[in-house]
Amino acid sequence: MDAPDSFWAKLGPAEKAAIERIAVRHTYDPGDFICHQGDHSRAVLVIRSGHVRVLTTGANARAVVVAVRLPGDILGELATLDGGPRTATLQALDTVQVLTMSGPRFATLCQTQPRLAWVLLGIVAGRLRDGGWQWLALGGGSATNRVAALLLDLAVRHGKPTSEGIEITSPATQQELASTVAISRESLARVLRKLRERGLISTGRRRVTIHQMAELKRLMR
Repeated sequence: MDAPDSFWAKLGPAEKAAIERIAVRHTYDPGDFICHQGDHSRAVLVIRSGHVRVLTTGANARAVVVAVRLPGDILGELATLDGGPRTATLQALDTVQVLTMSGPRFATLCQTQPRLAWVLLGIVAGRLRDGGWQWLALGGGSATNRVAALLLDLAVRHGKPTSEGIEITSPATQQELASTVAISRESLARVLRKLRERGLISTGRRRVTIHQMAELKRLMR
């Protein structure tokens, strides 16, 4: 199922049909690399099923997971917009199916489909905001803001997709997790209980499964 705030979910039938006319479907196996940071390919992809890990490599040559993209998300849009190299490496976390378009053909489509271009602009703006939201929430805001940010951070760095959602296994205790976001253990437990009651997560011994990433993300704001 597409994430409710995803690129694909926001398009109308006409825009979806236009993309499907020019796109080719590709399937990637778990662990496959879809593209690498620094590549000059300009293909644009829309995830139709599966999860994609987004990694960036800094000056120390260490790859860091910065996001997990969900069904309905668009990938590779920046390289098409500015013609620059890929800003991140994309890797399939599970079996992933995507719609793939050439950058130039997608750009032409955006010029003839105003709604598509507007949705894309909103997605790009949202991702720019998200770069700051998570770390802001980790250091401030309510206990719910902080716990949501912590869980999303753990999900993109250590999460593994399962049939039930994104599963996080952490060696840290609840006290250690609470200290990370400067709240009490009791506050952490209280927030986790509320998230369970809403069906956003389920928990076990040093394990959390996120069932609704998009809803959890909204709690950071």
